[in-house]
Amino acid sequence: MTAAKTASDWIEQNPDVTSVQAGTYDLNGQLRGKRMPISSLEKVLDGSLRMPLSLAVVDVWGHDVEENALVFESGDGDGLCLPTERGVTLSSLGEEPAAFVQLMFANEDGTPFPADPRQALAGIVKEYADRGLTAVVATELEFYVTDPGSDFATSQMSDRVSETYATVSLDELDHFEPFLNEVYRQCEEQGVPADAAISENGTGQFEINLNHVADPLRAADDALMFKRIVRAVARKHERSATFMAKPFGDRSGSGLHVHFSVLDAEGNNIFANGTEEGSDALLHAVAGLLDAMPDSMAIFAPHMNSYRRFAPMSHAPSAVAWGYENRTVAVRIPGGPDEARRIEHRVSGADANPYLVLATILGAALRGMDRAKMPPAPTVGDGYDPDLPQLPKVWDSAVDAFAESPLIAEIFDPLLITSFVLAKRQEMAKFAAVVSDFEMRTYVDAV
Repeated sequence: MTAAKTASDWIEQNPDVTSVQAGTYDLNGQLRGKRMPISSLEKVLDGSLRMPLSLAVVDVWGHDVEENALVFESGDGDGLCLPTERGVTLSSLGEEPAAFVQLMFANEDGTPFPADPRQALAGIVKEYADRGLTAVVATELEFYVTDPGSDFATSQMSDRVSETYATVSLDELDHFEPFLNEVYRQCEEQGVPADAAISENGTGQFEINLNHVADPLRAADDALMFKRIVRAVARKHERSATFMAKPFGDRSGSGLHVHFSVLDAEGNNIFANGTEEGSDALLHAVAGLLDAMPDSMAIFAPHMNSYRRFAPMSHAPSAVAWGYENRTVAVRIPGGPDEARRIEHRVSGADANPYLVLATILGAALRGMDRAKMPPAPTVGDGYDPDLPQLPKVWDSAVDAFAESPLIAEIFDPLLITSFVLAKRQEMAKFAAVVSDFEMRTYVDAV
């Protein structure tokens, strides 16, 4: 079926839709794109839409990264915007329904643009396919629902005042039932496989699991669509939703946990071998994850606020460690049936870009399997032991390690590495130039 026929059929089936939104996700996981009349749908679906390639590599405020050669040095040229496999969907997130098309960047000759985060993950998926392997991925995303009119540092998280923790509280879920019902309805409309919802440690904090899919690109697409849905539904309910890693200093942080297994060409889980310990392939994958973890921290914790989440005894890992059924370590091997043997990676904050997170995790695991390296002994008990190898705790150190890492250079294209590092360093410079109100109040009369 041609793109033109697809577009005309979709418009005929949705006669009340008057606009199309088309966009691509940048390095920080923010959607950049255009709103156009519905008559432009054919142009969007046939790949005729063009936008500046530099949109993929802007900083967190959407500013050009001045030192990036993609901007001024190259003339800030356009690239092709190709629709993803999801095609066109109906979105009712705004005041009126709209068509939505997710895009990815390509070079003028149609080859993948290597600084596009989705294309980076696509490259890792191809590496698995070249070996006859398929990664099966599920994500768990935590977030807060807040009062948009209050100070984020001190606000209560719902319209009732509570200082209690709401860990796995059904009453907390009931309190937010209208909001959660709308989130699930929107997820169904967008094809996002939302599963169980639980209330987390902080009042107004939730985790919703997305079911596993045998397509890492789809899993990352779903995670970013889910974040967009949650924010939009919160606005409809006169709330705000945030996926900041640590929006409240005295409350739990929000993570992005990734579960994955690997299937061979016959559909067998190569991590399973009839034992609770798992196969050699699982152990090799764990070793690859641990080897790459310190240099990957800038991906898992990409923002200044990200590092506030890694407080001691916070269920956010602090060490390069793994274990069986141990939620205090960075890499956990859950229990359960042998056919479901999998790895849970627990380092990323909810503020991280799912494309880059999955590319890093799957890329590191694959290299561990290729090299058949064995991990150290699993950690039993306290994963916060300071004698264990520690993860980077400072933003600039993590970015430096990412920039200089030979392992990261095996996973990502040099253009993406350079673009990411330049964007983060520009963000650091802006944060360093800001004097906070708390800093002023502390020192203005005291020194």
